[in-house]
Amino acid sequence: MNYERNFFLNRLKSVKYAAKGFYILITSEYSIMAQIGIGILMTIAGFLMHLSATEWLFQIMAIGLILVAESLNTAIEKLADFIHPEYHKQIGLIKDVAAGAAFIAAIIAIIIGLIIYVPKFIM
Repeated sequence: MNYERNFFLNRLKSVKYAAKGFYILITSEYSIMAQIGIGILMTIAGFLMHLSATEWLFQIMAIGLILVAESLNTAIEKLADFIHPEYHKQIGLIKDVAAGAAFIAAIIAIIIGLIIYVPKFIM
């Protein structure tokens, strides 16, 4: 019984740490702030354009993909800067690859947005 209680308390602690990390991201990282702003604008656009349930699912997944990619990119950059604060060619490469992953997520989100919204303006 004690194991189950500790397991539950540990999960609550994990949620607390995750919420703290989310708060740090949204209050200190301009890339995340910008992406959240774009996500809010796209959500408003979704309501105005009366998206279907399927379109909402894809839009929410695209917004989530961007936020996750930007968050991981930020974490990798912070870790790289902590490990090697001054410029280093390999650290620069690692940071570029992390940024590239966020760029891929952005391209996918743009394609999803175009698939959802372009037909609504053509009709």
